[in-house]
Amino acid sequence: MTELSPAYLSALAVQLGSLSAFLGGFSATFLATLLTLRARNKIASMSIGFAVSAAVAFIVTVVASTALVAMLHPDAPQTVSLVASGGARVLLTLGFTVGLYTLLVSLALSGWCRSKGTGLTTSIAAGLGIALVTWMVLGIG
Repeated sequence: MTELSPAYLSALAVQLGSLSAFLGGFSATFLATLLTLRARNKIASMSIGFAVSAAVAFIVTVVASTALVAMLHPDAPQTVSLVASGGARVLLTLGFTVGLYTLLVSLALSGWCRSKGTGLTTSIAAGLGIALVTWMVLGIG
């Protein structure tokens, strides 16, 4: 892992934690909407599975973010600041990345529960989102 300054890492953790709290709430609401649909086909089940995975991943990210910020705070008790922040940092990164991709896949699949046209629209929009997220994560360009 690249060494990052505690101030930078803390600011990044706060930002990712806030964004994950919002996206986790959206994922949970989206999941609830999918669960109330009468669709009982394979695509609906897959979309539900991806939505719950996104919600859980974002919850893990929020908890990891909170732990990381607590560990990096300059006034943290010595017992807290001595805890290795590597695990929280890995969970933060993994949780956020998994949450983003699973939410986008769930959005892509959700349209197919309604019609072929809606499915194509949601898949194209989510596919574009996946491409843009990947482009940003990899730092291409």
